[in-house]
Amino acid sequence: MASAETAAEHERILREIESTDTNCIGPTLRSVYDGQEHGLFMDKLEGRIRNHDREIEKMCNHHFQGFVDSITELLKVRGEAQKLKCQVTETNQKLQNDGKELLTSMDELRQCRLQQRNIATTIDKLTHCLPVLEMYSKLQEQMRAKRYYPALRTLEQLEESCLPQAGSYRFCGIMSENIPRLRTHIRDVSMSDLKDFLESIRKHSDKIGETAMKQAQVQIARDNAVTSQQRSASGRRIRKEACSGTEVDRTGSNPFSEKDSGILDVEDEEKDEIPGAQDLVDFSPVYRCLHIYTVLGARDTFENYYRKQRRKQARLVLQPHSNMHETLEGYRRYFNQIVGFFVVEDHILHTTQGLVNRAYVEELWELALSKTIAALRTHSVCLQILDQDNYSPIPVASPEEYQRIAGQFPFQDPELDKMPFPKKLPFSEFVPKVYSQLKEFIYACLKYSEDLHLSSTEIDDMIRKSTNLLLTRTLSHCLQYAIKKKNVGLAELVQIIINTTHLEQSCHYLEEFISNITNVPPDTINATKLYGTSTFKDARHAAEEEIYTNLNQKIDQFLQLADYDWTAAQGGAQASDYLSDLIAFLCSTFAVFTHLPGKVAQTACMSACKHLSTSLLQLLLEGDVRQVSMGALQQFNVDVKECERFARAGPVPGFQGDTLLLAFIDLRQLLDLFTQWDWSTYLADYGRPTCKYLRVNPQTALTLLEKMKDTSRKNNMFAQFRKNERDKQKLIDTVVKQLRNLIATNQA
Repeated sequence: MASAETAAEHERILREIESTDTNCIGPTLRSVYDGQEHGLFMDKLEGRIRNHDREIEKMCNHHFQGFVDSITELLKVRGEAQKLKCQVTETNQKLQNDGKELLTSMDELRQCRLQQRNIATTIDKLTHCLPVLEMYSKLQEQMRAKRYYPALRTLEQLEESCLPQAGSYRFCGIMSENIPRLRTHIRDVSMSDLKDFLESIRKHSDKIGETAMKQAQVQIARDNAVTSQQRSASGRRIRKEACSGTEVDRTGSNPFSEKDSGILDVEDEEKDEIPGAQDLVDFSPVYRCLHIYTVLGARDTFENYYRKQRRKQARLVLQPHSNMHETLEGYRRYFNQIVGFFVVEDHILHTTQGLVNRAYVEELWELALSKTIAALRTHSVCLQILDQDNYSPIPVASPEEYQRIAGQFPFQDPELDKMPFPKKLPFSEFVPKVYSQLKEFIYACLKYSEDLHLSSTEIDDMIRKSTNLLLTRTLSHCLQYAIKKKNVGLAELVQIIINTTHLEQSCHYLEEFISNITNVPPDTINATKLYGTSTFKDARHAAEEEIYTNLNQKIDQFLQLADYDWTAAQGGAQASDYLSDLIAFLCSTFAVFTHLPGKVAQTACMSACKHLSTSLLQLLLEGDVRQVSMGALQQFNVDVKECERFARAGPVPGFQGDTLLLAFIDLRQLLDLFTQWDWSTYLADYGRPTCKYLRVNPQTALTLLEKMKDTSRKNNMFAQFRKNERDKQKLIDTVVKQLRNLIATNQA
């Protein structure tokens, strides 16, 4: 039973091997080797192979004769096929040769038709694109020529009509992207031109105003001439009628001839017409910018900007220059600027549609009236007081006169009250007059505010702010003018300091005065404080600085008279003439400082002494002085001692001890070092806090010593002793060398 099953299994496996693809035969063979009968299977497999071999052999034997016959026939056909192949090849070659020209012609025809189609397409596209390119080229030309308004119109036409018809080309996209930038550029450039225009008319408004004033003057002269001639002709006609009794010409003709009316004369004068605003100023930037902003839909923005800028310029024009009051030319220029401003605005009003209107011009005119009146009033009051002041203390001869001045200016001085009449007040006429003018200005502000329907607090604030403007602008400028003007003397400057000191002390009385007339307490929250204290303090400081500067300049003038004999063999016993005159001048000058605050007088005295000391040292060390003898140093030492006697005498009270002598300490130590020839002490103690010559700079000492080194025998104090002279020169050389080493050590 097992053998039958095994034989059946082997048979099945063989059928699978015969019918299955060789790639899948592995599992089948594996099942054979997994079993125990693989030897038997191999026998059956070999038997099956022999059977197939016999079948193949039978089949081959059966078809062999047919195969041989077929091969024989093929061999016979091969020769004919070869002949046919040669004929076909030859025919093909002839066909190819004959068709080559046709192919070339066909290819040329194809290329020609392709070109025709491309040309037609190109023409069609260019027909749509050329207007865009021409329009863009025109736009570029207009931009280069700065014809921005036509360029803006071209840009609008390009965007709305040309580009949509051209199609979606890359250059069209680039143009479309550039359009907003071009609009912005045109707007910015036109605005830049407008700003240049505004700046130009601001600078030249005085010239425009001057021209307009001349035109008005000529027109008035013409009108007067015409009126005068008409009156003259009328008088002649009446007299003629009275004498002859004749009637007026019945034809109704004009009794005045053209010649008598003066019209011809006027026409003759018009040949030399003065240019108007449109001739002096190019208004095209305004018109161009207005049109451009109108096209861009931003006309309101342009109008607001123009009016805002012109209002700012109006405030600048109406603000008088600090030195306007100094000359008549200053006032003339001030009025010309105002007239020039309104001439331009009037021209804009009549040549544009709505850029400015009558209400706007009237508003600026009212502002100009108020500002101009205020500027003229305040400057001409203050200047007149300054010009008329004698800068001298007010003499008071009687109690009535004293009370009169006390009624004008709140002044209290118990010490002065005790003095008998006649006596002098410390300030000049400037003080009570300025104080009275300030009160009158405050009254005028109060009167001005009556019809404004303001509260007491608002009136008080308005008055204080207006008074501050008067103090910080008008009065401050006038005081600065008085201080800085040429030929102002020290006595005048001293009096200005005294005057401003008393005016500063009176500021709280002005505060009370304003509070009394407005019924607003001075300690009200947010109440504006007067700036009078700072105004007068600044003026006083400016006068003090001017005093210091003038004193130094006077000292320099005296020093220019110094005439030292730098090679003198021996010094004199008395101070130089120029220095004696300088000391006398300083003594008389500081005597005038009696009424000045102590600090000012002390500062002026110390500043003068320091400047004198520094200038003397520079005189000794200047490059033009090539030799300095010991005799010259002795004379210079006498002059410095004279300066020290002046400082020790206390020309101005308030200095403690020998404080003023410290101004000459550098000179004193330098001269002591040379006159005592104490080089061993200087070199040994240099750098120590307790050094006797602490203020002597090694470089200064070296410079002066080298000036003495080359002194000739005639001027040398040891000239009669040859050995002593040589020893002295050797000592100088040794000290020079040591000083140079000391300087080099300090620099390292």
